[in-house]
Amino acid sequence: GEETWEKLRLQAGVQDSFLTFEVYKDEITMQLVDKACKVLGVPADIVLREFGKYFFEFCKRSGYDHMLRTLGGNLYEFIENLDALHSYLSLSYQEMNAPSFRVEKNEDGSMHLHYYSDRRGLCHIVPGIIGAAALDFFNIEISMKIVNQTEEEERTGKKEHIVFLVTQTPLFPCKERNDFSSSSQLILIGFMRCSKLLRGFDPVYPKSLWIDTKTFCNGLPFHMVFDKELKVKQAGVSIQKIVPGIQTMGICLDQYFRIIHPEVPFTISSIQKFINSQFVFQTRREMMPESWKERPMLELRGQMMWMESLQCMLYLCSPLLRTLHELEERQMHIADIAPHDVTRDLILLNQQRLAEMELSNQLERKKEELRILSKHLEEEKKKTEALLYAMLPQHVANQLKEGKRVEAGEFKECTILFSDVVTFTNICAQCEPIQIVLMLNSMYLRFDRLTTVHDVYKVETIGDAYMVVGGVPVPVPTHAERVANFALGMIMAAKGVKNPVSGNPIQIRVGIHTGPVLAGVVGEKMPRYCLFGDTVNIASRMESHGVPSKIHLSSSAYQCLKNKNFEITERGEIEVKGKGKMHTYFLIRNKSATENEIMGRPMKDFDSGNESIQSFPEGKTETIPSSHQPGRVNLTHIFLLEQMSINAIQLNVLLCSSFSYSDSGRVKPAAEEPQNRNVRSNFCTLL
Repeated sequence: GEETWEKLRLQAGVQDSFLTFEVYKDEITMQLVDKACKVLGVPADIVLREFGKYFFEFCKRSGYDHMLRTLGGNLYEFIENLDALHSYLSLSYQEMNAPSFRVEKNEDGSMHLHYYSDRRGLCHIVPGIIGAAALDFFNIEISMKIVNQTEEEERTGKKEHIVFLVTQTPLFPCKERNDFSSSSQLILIGFMRCSKLLRGFDPVYPKSLWIDTKTFCNGLPFHMVFDKELKVKQAGVSIQKIVPGIQTMGICLDQYFRIIHPEVPFTISSIQKFINSQFVFQTRREMMPESWKERPMLELRGQMMWMESLQCMLYLCSPLLRTLHELEERQMHIADIAPHDVTRDLILLNQQRLAEMELSNQLERKKEELRILSKHLEEEKKKTEALLYAMLPQHVANQLKEGKRVEAGEFKECTILFSDVVTFTNICAQCEPIQIVLMLNSMYLRFDRLTTVHDVYKVETIGDAYMVVGGVPVPVPTHAERVANFALGMIMAAKGVKNPVSGNPIQIRVGIHTGPVLAGVVGEKMPRYCLFGDTVNIASRMESHGVPSKIHLSSSAYQCLKNKNFEITERGEIEVKGKGKMHTYFLIRNKSATENEIMGRPMKDFDSGNESIQSFPEGKTETIPSSHQPGRVNLTHIFLLEQMSINAIQLNVLLCSSFSYSDSGRVKPAAEEPQNRNVRSNFCTLL
């Protein structure tokens, strides 16, 4: 599947996709095969054989199905004509380095398949391709076994020569064999007799050849006859025109031509060995006339026919030209090719085909560019959404993206927390602005991580003030416990943040209150998810009337926590501005959770590979989803927060541009007179 391919690709260090008309090195294939063997736990020959089967299906889906089916009426003819198919495909894929095949029939019905290739290590693909073709086209199963493997040094490039023993078994389903009726058997017998008559066809030959030599040489302008010593006995007029040296009868053919395909020595014995293959000759530059010295060499392609009575070889060929441009480069014309020669049509058709292939190649490259661009766009979209979801609840952000209006919602009970830094005004007055930014960013990154650990929602930061809520925007019954555990984590985390003035850990005040709120999105530009109601005001008063490094609880927050394994001490009645006397408490610790659990640290080191993270006991019987259990670390979210650290710095700097802080910034009843706690300093001039 896609996941396994991605794993193989990354381990092999190869690109994500491959283009159809691009040439790639065999080292890439071997790297992928090697990694596939390790990942899948199978030997290389099995991987290559399965690749061969898939490649056959890929060729069929790519439009070569009809072409492959018409290669031969049986497996022997199919294999025998593979070289011809490769020769044709080389017109379009000029850099294709295809193998060569030669097949021999044995008396017992088996075959010896000779495979030649200078691309070492890929021979096991052949059984996969041939086996799939035999099953699909001829309904036979075959087995292929390597009986010989040599390196033929006399070949001019084809280094690997492997001989496969091919045995075949026709497939007839048992039901069909048993259900043959007598009439079906008669039809089959008649068909077999008819086939026998066709195979026994005897052609009629004239007593003498009714064609004169001149007509033969003009009618077949590209042909040559040579004997066992390679001496030219006869040549077509077009070959004589292009290679004048051939007009000297008795000249050795190998002085003027070299064999390009198949890559065999230029001897009669080698030619007879591959007589069923197509032969490609190329003229030797040093033997061509002066006018041809600057032109590309001419290539001829055709078949060899051994004439036993004359002990000579007939080479019937045509110019190997792919395009009109190649024809012009050799200063030849369509008229030089016989009217009956399909090379005329092939050149014209291939010219159009090459133009279509170039267009297809461009489209494929554009498609790949669009795929990469789409992939990058998706990555950027995820980054943007992650930043958006860090500023607004996900369901609210999705509604805003869709252009919908977000209705305000009422939450009957939630827990709100406020915190601020003790003596923050003095710190701002004695430090450089950048020091304040770094201090706040260090503190906020720790707090942001804890919001993920305890699954509470961060509402906003105003200067040194930090506001979170539990039970909003997703109502949960454990909102008070989550916020309490978060507050304990804040006190611990603040000890790791240094005061830039004294170098000692900073101190924070924390206030918590539980009650009803109304929540909704306000504004169109830079919309924020805000909380409204007296609960917000009281939570703010708990913080402003708190004690350094203490967690100040209202009576309603105390009622939610008193039976939940938290150690709480009574503070007593205090005077709260705008509220009169209030009975408050201090949260000391969670009696059932360790510091590591409060901070969301794994029980074992990450490098050990065994991460054990516990959630805090809630003291309730209801089942809470793991993603909403306080104390459970969501490592993915933590990683995201850490990756977004630079964004957090930028956001803090932006917030500090309006750094004048007062309780009026927190939502209060309209009639209440705000209690100003001005901490404005030169720090505001940073931007």
